[in-house]
Amino acid sequence: MPDCQHLFLFLPSILSLILFFILIKRKQRRYNLPPGNMGWPFLGETIGYLRPYSATSVGEFMHQHISRYGNIYKSNLFGEKTIVSADAGLNKFILQNEGRLFECNYPRSIGGILGKWSMLVLVGDMHRDMRNISLNFLSNARLRTHLLREVEKHTLLVLTSWKEECVFSAQDEAKKFTFNLMAKNIMSMDPAHPETEQLKKEYVTFMKGVVSAPLNLPGTAYRKALQSRSTILKCIERKMEERIGKMKEGKQNPVPVPVPEEDDLLEWVLNHSNLSAEQILDLILSLLFAGHETSSVAITLAIYFLPASPMVIQQLREEHLEIVRAKKQSGEAELNWDDYKKMEFTQCVINETLRLGNVVRFLHRKALKDVRYKGYDIPCGWKVLPVIAAVHLDPSLFDHPQHFNPWRWQQNNGSHGLTAASNNLMAFGGGSRLCAGTELAKVEMAVFIHHLVLNYQWELADTDEAFAFPFVDFPKGLPIRVFKSLTI
Repeated sequence: MPDCQHLFLFLPSILSLILFFILIKRKQRRYNLPPGNMGWPFLGETIGYLRPYSATSVGEFMHQHISRYGNIYKSNLFGEKTIVSADAGLNKFILQNEGRLFECNYPRSIGGILGKWSMLVLVGDMHRDMRNISLNFLSNARLRTHLLREVEKHTLLVLTSWKEECVFSAQDEAKKFTFNLMAKNIMSMDPAHPETEQLKKEYVTFMKGVVSAPLNLPGTAYRKALQSRSTILKCIERKMEERIGKMKEGKQNPVPVPVPEEDDLLEWVLNHSNLSAEQILDLILSLLFAGHETSSVAITLAIYFLPASPMVIQQLREEHLEIVRAKKQSGEAELNWDDYKKMEFTQCVINETLRLGNVVRFLHRKALKDVRYKGYDIPCGWKVLPVIAAVHLDPSLFDHPQHFNPWRWQQNNGSHGLTAASNNLMAFGGGSRLCAGTELAKVEMAVFIHHLVLNYQWELADTDEAFAFPFVDFPKGLPIRVFKSLTI
């Protein structure tokens, strides 16, 4: 058969192939993607994006990209095509459309270390169910009574152990406070008990792995964290089996057996949920992570920011002295919910600490559908990173954003309430994934600040600074020197 006849036979296939590539190219062209740089093959720009930088800045990488491309740009991060948003409007839009247009999408390594049932990585109905369990346990009624007392008790356990003019790590003390509080209220583990101290050590190793490169090789922080995770889960499982045994004993015994741990989360979950053992283990591990790490960093940041602002400390002391005077007149000692609600300027300090320190710097999401925003397309399946820190440090939204100024959260008449700044505070996320422990975290900070400013003065004993790794951390642990206050 002549060559031209062969060519004629294959011509339809060739034309179909050409048409296929034309259609693919047209489909790619229909997206009006934001400007940006996809970086190196496979790696993209991930290394530059995660390079440590001052927590009170957006970092050199973000600064350069925003300057060059604007507040919305494309990149290749964490091995995926990504739209990065430093735009307040888009970030709110993403958070408010969780489950409809966008979905939580953390790297697989995070799920591997926190567990597939962790609230951080769950989506859909299962996330809703887990979150509801947390919200029921952290109900407003429980916060007003039991948890507020527990927060004050654990605050005093830490602060009364401080010796005058001694130098110690403020970060370690804040972690001690929040870990003991969570361990007690999740599993009724007592502070300073050998089992609690061992769990705390394992948890430190675990946290180092969460923020490390996900290399499951001998000697790496990630491998050690996986081993610590296994040890922590065995401890939780042991507690769970003991509790189930007590519950069975109570059913078999006609005389009710008092359960001293009935106020903790483990008891609540066993009595009021249908979760499997694996789901309970991952839930408790994730709540230890969320309830301990973020709150301790926020408290450490407050201790770091305040010494440079004597006027802020003075107004805090005046506010808390007023509360103490009123309590003395009524003959009360413990703080109550009414006292907490009087801490209006303290709430301004908390807001400003979270805004400037940015405990949670960015979130991981994925587009479930093609989305158009401000003329740009976000293709279905692309990763989306709403960068909370970039909004909090945007000079067009916050006047002098690098300045620690709690008064920015007050109304013009000096009262505390919703301000223009409040609309752009995203420290606890938003939408259906708004942090379940938001109010508890604020209570922890407020009560800790209450007793701190009334009982101590402090100074930084060494130069240290909050860095994003990408989680916020103080390389030296924030060494401080404390002195007894004479304000009471």
